[in-house]
Amino acid sequence: MHHFKTGEKPSSRSQTKHKDLKKRRDKKSFTCTQCGKSSTNEQSLKIHMRVHAGEKPFMCSHCNKRFSRLDTLKTHERIHTEGKPYTCDQCGKSLTSKYSLEIHMNIHTGEKQFPCDQCDKSFTQSSILKDHMNIHTGEKLYECDQCGNTFLWASSLKSHLKVHSKEKPHSCSLCGKSFSLKQNLKAHQKIHTGVRDHMCFECEKTFLTAEHLKLHQRIHTGEKPYKCSHCDKGFSRSGCLRTHEMIHTGEKPYTCDQCGKSFRQSALLKQHMNIHTREKLHECDQCGKSFTYKQGLKIHMKIHNGKKLFTCDQCEKSFSQYSYLRMHMNIHTAEKLHECDQCGKTFLRASDLKRHMTVHTKEKPHSCSLCGKSFSVLQSLKLHQKIHTGVRDHMCFECEKTFITAADLKLHQRMHTGEK
Repeated sequence: MHHFKTGEKPSSRSQTKHKDLKKRRDKKSFTCTQCGKSSTNEQSLKIHMRVHAGEKPFMCSHCNKRFSRLDTLKTHERIHTEGKPYTCDQCGKSLTSKYSLEIHMNIHTGEKQFPCDQCDKSFTQSSILKDHMNIHTGEKLYECDQCGNTFLWASSLKSHLKVHSKEKPHSCSLCGKSFSLKQNLKAHQKIHTGVRDHMCFECEKTFLTAEHLKLHQRIHTGEKPYKCSHCDKGFSRSGCLRTHEMIHTGEKPYTCDQCGKSFRQSALLKQHMNIHTREKLHECDQCGKSFTYKQGLKIHMKIHNGKKLFTCDQCEKSFSQYSYLRMHMNIHTAEKLHECDQCGKTFLRASDLKRHMTVHTKEKPHSCSLCGKSFSVLQSLKLHQKIHTGVRDHMCFECEKTFITAADLKLHQRMHTGEK
């Protein structure tokens, strides 16, 4: 076993490493035409090009995993032949290489020896710094004409295009599930084996796939590469951006078959369905009160422990929920910039003003099929119809009282927040 002690790692060594790295960078003259990376010699560039071509000529004789570099294969094979011989004397964690142990030790020492030359932020690993640099320089040049996803390399786009075909030639021998990409099958098989071999050196959390690790690392790097075209808000995941943009487009693709209410996310629809089933599976072990949602129980427990974790930085008032704090902040910060020239009412968004303006016209194109009453705004008709259906789908998680409209719920919640 090889042990590595924090006391044996002087800062001068990392500084010398950093200087040597800079000297090597200055000597580089062979540049990749795909991504602009420079190499010190032609052979290094040739090895690097395998990343773009997807070539992995070196295969592990134990598990058939493939690698683009021989040295990476040799490091991997130690898992099978030697186990993990390098042990951290701080927490007992074992690793396959001395280099991995050195990087791991940064968690304990707090050393971040890889600084960004654009914004002075520092990182414990060069790979995390490399990911972070996409904030400043990242370009994705290859776009899928099927879904609009963009990629750094043509090879990545080529692999991605298989997702859009109906072919799924790769099947799991354990459960029969099929996949269009072999790498997706491999990632799936880890569910059965329990192998989580991608570790974040920043916090030691482990993941099934490298992609999941990469997404997680954006928490540490602060990278938000997906920008909203409407308001410039940034997101770490493309899925989060797509969901956010529905706020601007008004799209709500998931509809409840019980009451017709629509949602931006399937998870929100699933949560909403509990209102119709009225199941209360989550019981408080302090007072026996039951809740439809686990989140409702979690919030309720704050009554017993008295915790109010969300504090207003303007007046220091505290709240048990972030949503209450956010509503409360309107007292201090809310601006309503769009004013109706008919009645003087103001709105936060131009879209809200536009919707409001139909109230002043005499047109009422939306009619109730049950009683014939007409409305100028479709939303008003939907609210009216709840009188007939009895649906009260807006619930207060604090006391579980239900309301017909979100506005009625918001007014009610002020009882809990103390907002006036």
